[in-house]
Amino acid sequence: MLLKFTKMHGCGNDYIYVNCFETELTNPNAVARRVAERHYGVGSDGLIMICPSDVADAKMRMFNADGSEGAMCGNAIRCVGKYLYDTGLAKKETVTVETLSGIKTLSMHIENGVAVGATVRMGKASFKKEDVPVVWESEESVAVPLQVDDRVFECTAVSMGSAHCVCFVEDVQSFPLHIYGKAMEVHPAFPNRVNAEFVRVIDRRTIEMRVWERGSGETWACGTGSCASVAAAVALGHCDKGEDVTVLLKGGALTIRVTDDEVYMTGPAVKICDGVMEL
Repeated sequence: MLLKFTKMHGCGNDYIYVNCFETELTNPNAVARRVAERHYGVGSDGLIMICPSDVADAKMRMFNADGSEGAMCGNAIRCVGKYLYDTGLAKKETVTVETLSGIKTLSMHIENGVAVGATVRMGKASFKKEDVPVVWESEESVAVPLQVDDRVFECTAVSMGSAHCVCFVEDVQSFPLHIYGKAMEVHPAFPNRVNAEFVRVIDRRTIEMRVWERGSGETWACGTGSCASVAAAVALGHCDKGEDVTVLLKGGALTIRVTDDEVYMTGPAVKICDGVMEL
C-alpha cells in the first residue's frame, strides 16, 4: 500500500497528516507506529487523520507515536485548519473541527492566501478530578503533593479534553524530564495515564514549559499542555485571567488566554512536505 501524506508541525510538534476524504485507513494504530518511527518511518510525534464530519467542516483523529488514540491535540488542530484552508476543503477564515473532546472553532490567520496559524477556542479548563481523571486522597486538584519516584511534586491536575498534570519547578532546562515525566505518565494516580508538564514562571505574562506527552515521550510543544499550564498558573495566582500569556516551548512559543468560559490558544501551523510512503 502506498500512503499519501502531508507532514506539518506546530512549534516543532510534528505529525503525519492523511486526507481521509480520499484515503481509507483500516488500521491507524499500526500506521501511526510505523510513520512515527524516526529511523524506519517518516518520523513524527504521531498520526493525524483528517476525516469527513456530519457536524463540522472536518473530523480530526489523532494517534500518538505508540499507536494509542488521543482525544485532542492543540498543535495538530491548527495544522488541520491549515490543511483544510490551503487545499480548499474549507476555504474560509472560520473553520470547525470535530474531535473526541468536542467541536473546536478555529480563526485562521491568512497571509498571501495561505494559512500560517490559527487562534483556537479550546473549551474550558476543568479541575474536576473525574474529568482528568485523577485518583488521590485529596479532594483538591490544585497544588496536591504527589510522590513520584524519589521526589514529591506539587501537582495540579487539569483536563483540556486530554489529561494533564502541571508541576512548577525552578529550572526547566536542566530538569530530568526523561525520569520524572516518564514516571508521571504511568503513575497510579492517573488511571488513563497523563501528559506531564513542568513549568517555570518567568513573569505574569510569560512561562517556560517542557512536556512529556502520553504515548509519545518528550515533544517540542504541546498545545493542550500549554493551555493546562496557563490555567494552572492562573489558579495558583502566578498569571492573570483574561491576559495573554506567552508559553515558551522547545520548538517555539504559543499565546494562551484563560477566561471564565474559554481558553484561547494562538500559534503557527507550518507545512514541511508532501510525500508517499510504502506500507
